[in-house]
Amino acid sequence: MTDTMTRIAAGLERAFAANGFAEPSVEDLRDAAGVSLRTLYKYAPSRDEMVRAALDHRHQRYMAHVFADLPQEHGAALGAIVDRIADWMAREASHGCLFHAAVAAAPRDAGLRALLARHKAEVAERAARASGLPGREVDLTLVIEGLTQSWPLHGDATAASARRLCDALRAMP
Repeated sequence: MTDTMTRIAAGLERAFAANGFAEPSVEDLRDAAGVSLRTLYKYAPSRDEMVRAALDHRHQRYMAHVFADLPQEHGAALGAIVDRIADWMAREASHGCLFHAAVAAAPRDAGLRALLARHKAEVAERAARASGLPGREVDLTLVIEGLTQSWPLHGDATAASARRLCDALRAMP
């Protein structure tokens, strides 16, 4: 991404995270991106492209937050992943997953469903690799999705539960 596109995508991400996908007008999105309408449309020529740019930016930030510089020891890495996801939820996504919200706003959009699937698959694959649990991606997805989807209801208690589930998962043959 160019610096301009990164700035636009960051603003779009903030706008959609704060206001959902249906509410912000194009003028609201322009203001959030901090550019002229012409520049916004140059880099994101449709509302669909604006949503995708925001989600791509979100994906990059999330992956860096959760997976950068993890401990080498598998158990410590898994614990760090859970802690970092909990931190993300507390700071960035207290209402739940932005990818799920995008699909909920446009349930027939196959492209958004594919984007959601790719994001979740990459999270699970990287978590499995970092935690030394290859082949357990579905199990890890269940724990991680449980953490992110339950966060708005239970907050920190959700992270504690996810840690216990990860400990049990690591203990399984």
